[in-house]
Amino acid sequence: MVRTHISRILNDARPGDVVKVGGWVRTRRDSKQGFSFVELNDGSCFSSIQVVVDADTPGYNAIKDVTTGSCVSITGEVKESPGKGQRVELHAQELVLHGSADGDTYPLQKKRHSFEF
Repeated sequence: MVRTHISRILNDARPGDVVKVGGWVRTRRDSKQGFSFVELNDGSCFSSIQVVVDADTPGYNAIKDVTTGSCVSITGEVKESPGKGQRVELHAQELVLHGSADGDTYPLQKKRHSFEF
């Protein structure tokens, strides 16, 4: 499957579309109900897309290594978002971790950084 830019998904995708995205993790939040939220950005726009990754998703065993700055690719289904401020979100069908980012070596935060940083 060919990678789709996040900007295209946010602007044009319809619920039910199955897409593949790749990029860098801005944040990850884990739920006690057995799933995680991953905010992903690929540089195609300033916005990120929220990805819901269930515990039974192939590749979920690597979720503990998915930190801010990690490189991942995710295949999933576009769904309408129940959250405020976003039209759609992605429900993962597969998660592939290409490289993690150590928080001690690379202390990145969710905020924007200057070129100097």
